Amino acid sequence: MATVELRFSAQPEHVRTARLVAAAVARRAGVDEAVLDEVRLAVGEACSRAVGLHRSHGITAPVSVALTEEEKAFSIEVGDSVPGPGGDPESGARNGSGVSGAGPDRPDPETDGEGEDEMGLAVISGLVDDVEVRSGAGGGVIRMSWPTPRHDPEPTADATARP
Repeated sequence: MATVELRFSAQPEHVRTARLVAAAVARRAGVDEAVLDEVRLAVGEACSRAVGLHRSHGITAPVSVALTEEEKAFSIEVGDSVPGPGGDPESGARNGSGVSGAGPDRPDPETDGEGEDEMGLAVISGLVDDVEVRSGAGGGVIRMSWPTPRHDPEPTADATARP
């Protein structure tokens, strides 16, 4: 299992670099060419979200990106250092799909600054079939993965023609 780790200061101009690195590593890992645009967009959204959270909370720690090539999948984890609510539904913790929202006792996300965060998560969920959002005291992580269909090379005509 090969992993590439990237850490960058929470500046919007670094998001493009993260997208380019993610696409290059995904291509090397065997992610289908048709999916590479989705990888770029999803990583861009996740990194932009992390940068925005860091900046809005005054956190100077770097944003982290881990790109991991597994046996049959390629995964990317984008981490921020913004302490999360920890799992209490009343405090705005994300549900299993990674999305929090307004409820009877919760304000509308559009009015309390969470609207942009929710939009980014919605875009990521639309781009990636396998996405998980976790948040805890040490920060949050968005984990995304894509299949890597590996095919063994087919034997050449010369190799099969031997008696």
